[in-house]
Amino acid sequence: MNIVYLGSGEFGVPCLDALKASHHEIALVVTQPPQPAGRGRKCCPMPVGHWAESHAKPSIETDNVNAADVSKRIAAVRPDILVVIAFGQKIGPELLALPPHGAINVHASLLPKYRGAAPINWAIIRGEKETGVSIITVADRMDAGDILAQRGTQIGVHETAGELHDRLARVAPPLLLETLDRIEEGTATYTKQDEFLASKAPKLKKADGEVDFRLPAYVVADKVRGFWPWPGASSHYLSTRTGKTVRVTLALADVIWGPTPASAVPGTFDEDLNVACGDGKLGIRKIKPAGSGLMEFKDFINGWHVQPGDRFVEAEI
Repeated sequence: MNIVYLGSGEFGVPCLDALKASHHEIALVVTQPPQPAGRGRKCCPMPVGHWAESHAKPSIETDNVNAADVSKRIAAVRPDILVVIAFGQKIGPELLALPPHGAINVHASLLPKYRGAAPINWAIIRGEKETGVSIITVADRMDAGDILAQRGTQIGVHETAGELHDRLARVAPPLLLETLDRIEEGTATYTKQDEFLASKAPKLKKADGEVDFRLPAYVVADKVRGFWPWPGASSHYLSTRTGKTVRVTLALADVIWGPTPASAVPGTFDEDLNVACGDGKLGIRKIKPAGSGLMEFKDFINGWHVQPGDRFVEAEI
């Protein structure tokens, strides 16, 4: 089939590679304009834009896919179907009506669970044991289209959002090709989502990463994994010996099961240098101090001379 691909993020790049190697034809790539990135906030092409340039595929960079000139460019290549992955813009009804097979979307959750911009993060944050990839039709409401295919996978006990993102990006391509083939053959089945089971996965903000150690340890540990690498589960470490603080991001932590003394103050290190939480304790495994790279927690202990009674505090202290 003749395909117009609409996407921006890294998640869809393996699907582009698979489409390029298949019998289908990528007639046009539509992506977002370059965005500021890094400390210098230099404008860099989106991953999909970079892919199109590297593979000499015709492409459009636009912040309004429904603009008349963009729709005209898309119509000119006579697409059989639109493939939408991590695009970041709502596609209007006129554009959806152009191809005979409409538009399909690859979404990183087992819909109807976790509709929205951050399904991978929220699946981990909410303590899910399984997630996956869904391929659906593009509907007027976000991620509410009919399901054409799904493939599930277990979430690793220590798997972070970044690691799960990369793994699901590899799960998606064969499922996409199988679905496109069924659509082309006329054998695809379209199953409506159960609205009673729908849940949301809203876009994350930097402030979402602030850690509240008054929560149970298992909740904090899931947030640490779900927020890595962005926005990061952050707090401020306070040394009782020097009175100095440093902002840190927790990258990986274990739940330490067992009774917690009633006198334990959430956020405080005990004699084993585990952190008291509202229920249970947190054993930090990896940490990133501000201005430094990611490190094993034992290296942070040695560098900052961490001792029992030190604690994590809010920013104003």
